[in-house]
Amino acid sequence: MDIATLLGLVIGVTVVTLAIMTGSGGDMSIFLNLPGFLIVCGGTFASTLIKFPIAGVFVAFFVGTKAAFVNEKETPREIVDLTMRLVKRARKVGLLGLEKISVRNNFFRKGVQLCADGREADVIRKMMTREMELAIQRQEVGEKVFRAIGESAPAFGMVGTLVGLVQMLSTMEDPTAIGRAMAVALLTTLYGVLIAQLIALPISDKLEAKNEIERANRVLIIEAIVQIHERNNPTAVLDILEAYLPEKQRGRRDGDAKQPGGGDARNRRATDRA
Repeated sequence: MDIATLLGLVIGVTVVTLAIMTGSGGDMSIFLNLPGFLIVCGGTFASTLIKFPIAGVFVAFFVGTKAAFVNEKETPREIVDLTMRLVKRARKVGLLGLEKISVRNNFFRKGVQLCADGREADVIRKMMTREMELAIQRQEVGEKVFRAIGESAPAFGMVGTLVGLVQMLSTMEDPTAIGRAMAVALLTTLYGVLIAQLIALPISDKLEAKNEIERANRVLIIEAIVQIHERNNPTAVLDILEAYLPEKQRGRRDGDAKQPGGGDARNRRATDRA
């Protein structure tokens, strides 16, 4: 679970709700307007359907939401440590000895299976690179859908405001109703801005950042699989793979002590099942 996303949404909704309750004397009903809410949500949804294929919208929305609220299971450091153990095992028992090893990462597991199947290194690199690009492309659709929602919601908020103003101006015979009618007309703008700035655009930006992290991890895995296939010297492999890590995570060796219960221990247990 990505606590930052959940915490940000909870804090944002709480702060806005408290501000509304404080400013309105606790009367939340004056900020509720069903027609305005329908204009913003319905118009935004319709606009999104026009921009993207209908099947892609629902799939991208699900994938995007999942990616925004779920953290990556493995860090680059864990990938490097797992690779070191697999390289040592491949040098000891051969590539066929990797076939029954349990690896949690699906992409990494496929690369290990390709090695065990006897595929050439260039073929493995091409296949995995292609799969990486397609996977990232699918995830980018989720980012684009949320960004489209963030762009459309404020616009339809203004549409709702204009509709409310037209209705207000058509009933100018009662001056006492003008103030309340104006407040209702402005609520749609409020709805549109909140949907865009508190939900859609932040999630879109987070998806963009996570896509970059996912791409970097998959590039690291591809290089790791090639090194496993070639059964290179573990020290040389570590030097190559550590170039993909931040400076503060470098300098460790596979034999270093690991914290109990950490990712390294989990990956070690996975490889020991072979």
